[in-house]
Amino acid sequence: MFLCFRKKAYLCSIETPYNNYNMANKIVLTGGCGFIGSHTCVELQNAGYDVVIFDNLSNSEASVVDGIERITGKRPAFYQIDCTNKGDVYQAFQKEGPIAGVIHFAASKAVGESVQKPLLYYRNNLSSLMNMMEAAEDFHLKGFVFSSSCTVYGEPDQSPVDENAPIKPATSPYGNTKQIAEEIIKDYLHTGVGFNAIILRYFNPIGAHPTAEIGELPRGVPQNLLPYVCQTAMGIRKELNVFGNDYNTPDGSCIRDYIDVTDLAKAHVCALDRMVQGKSEEKIEYYNLGTGNGVSVLELVNTFMEATGVNVPYVIKGRREGDIEKIWGNPGRANTVLGWKAQVPLKETLANAWRWQTRLREKGVM
Repeated sequence: MFLCFRKKAYLCSIETPYNNYNMANKIVLTGGCGFIGSHTCVELQNAGYDVVIFDNLSNSEASVVDGIERITGKRPAFYQIDCTNKGDVYQAFQKEGPIAGVIHFAASKAVGESVQKPLLYYRNNLSSLMNMMEAAEDFHLKGFVFSSSCTVYGEPDQSPVDENAPIKPATSPYGNTKQIAEEIIKDYLHTGVGFNAIILRYFNPIGAHPTAEIGELPRGVPQNLLPYVCQTAMGIRKELNVFGNDYNTPDGSCIRDYIDVTDLAKAHVCALDRMVQGKSEEKIEYYNLGTGNGVSVLELVNTFMEATGVNVPYVIKGRREGDIEKIWGNPGRANTVLGWKAQVPLKETLANAWRWQTRLREKGVM
């Protein structure tokens, strides 16, 4: 059940610097071929929005657009664009005509990699954000949704974490880019720009679309837990590395709030509706997106084996630099204000991920 209470897709009136259109129902998704972006594209199109994808395909495939079309019956516009290239971004905006809003996903996102390649993360994640925000102002958009992360809370004093929790020092360059990005957005909106922003702080998105047409497709060795679990279960990887069993948690492994990617995608529709319909009460709003439940790494692995009947061999390794011990979210504000709530049970999410992995094997992708 989708608990975002909406009617038809809203057609927002905007003024544009390049034509006389008065109505726009078009949304730009940066990183729209990625894991979360592609699922959000599906939900936006199902809700009646026209979607334009910007993606440089650095960690995704153009074939994802085919999967979106098979699910929705509609093909989104696609530009192979690196959002750090402002000229290419502006040319695409000019070509597409009036646009209602942007959902900005495009970013490098692996905690471990960010520790090894910090400059790559700062350059990519922050310059792309600034280019898209300037475009949102110059092309008179109504709203800007930013893909943030629970990593902005650092190592929290307690869980569940709500939006009023203190922003503590980041434990990784990736987390720091999210903290800095939120500050950039706040400072830019303070200048009186013509659009509002909603910052969505994700916890841990996992899973795949129930149709197995789209899902998480990492290049090389997966940086996120569930793809590595799936590849280990498939025999692609010898064993799963569990980083740490001596944390202050019931089984010694890290605890996270794992949310189904389709649930997460639906929250973006609710957020976008709120902005383009002019219902935002503040210039900038913040929402946690999670289930409200903490699940340990070992618990997730065991639940995966229960859901699929497939064994996952694993070994315990030392703690990994940049990891937070335990964090899960309080999504009450999103539940109340956005009318959204996570619905998909963990076992179903894990079964969908395994179905996607099996589909990849059948297609000869891996």
